[in-house]
Amino acid sequence: MNKVNHIWIITLFPELFIPFFQHGIGASAFRGERGRQFKINLIQLRDFSKSNYKGVDDTPYGGGPGMVIKADVLESALINGVVIPGDYNENNIKNELEVICPGPRGIKWDNLVSRKFAENYWGENSEKDLVFICGRYEGIDERFIEMYVDQQFSLGDFILTGGELAVMSILDSSIRFIDGSLGNQNGVDNESFEDHLLEHPQYTRPNQFHGLKVPDILLSGNHLKIKNYQKDEKIRLTKKHRPDLLKLFKDIENGENS
Repeated sequence: MNKVNHIWIITLFPELFIPFFQHGIGASAFRGERGRQFKINLIQLRDFSKSNYKGVDDTPYGGGPGMVIKADVLESALINGVVIPGDYNENNIKNELEVICPGPRGIKWDNLVSRKFAENYWGENSEKDLVFICGRYEGIDERFIEMYVDQQFSLGDFILTGGELAVMSILDSSIRFIDGSLGNQNGVDNESFEDHLLEHPQYTRPNQFHGLKVPDILLSGNHLKIKNYQKDEKIRLTKKHRPDLLKLFKDIENGENS
């Protein structure tokens, strides 16, 4: 029997995830329609607030703008919303769950990190289920991070109004590396960033569009020439748009040829 991979998401806006898990190729994979079995659990953080108005935040000690999500509310959401309902061992959380919180101090999320993430947590030998914490406001109390968060990831050097979009990006980009999730898994190896190059240009019918023709070589049927042409195009586009990637590609290529 296939292992069910549980994904728990603690958020103030669970409704934001509904369309994400309902539409598209990634959504069908998370619904368990492409082989690997997933169970998505959306946890409303406010349900674990003890205040009458369901507040989850408070002003920061030391002053400053904004509000901070309270450590005790997050802890209650983790224990009473995830650990107990999921029948995990409360005294052994670190060995059963990986708690992830997107944030600016985290590991820079890129294609390689995404691939390793999928291998580590959805591979054949994966043992942990995932818990995502979606931050809001000015951030979350540092004490919760110190006690419970195992990993942080950053999408880049910019700020989002909440962690929901970051969690969706992490899930969407990593599910691609699960066998069967894309239908044709070979497509993953030919996409941008896989070899530190951008993907080559793509064309389809009609052959002519406002006077612009599909390159003749793509219509030649000579697979070797097409392959070489596409590699040259990948290098050309990367040099034009992402020269930083091209340096990585050349370093690896020179290392392999040395």
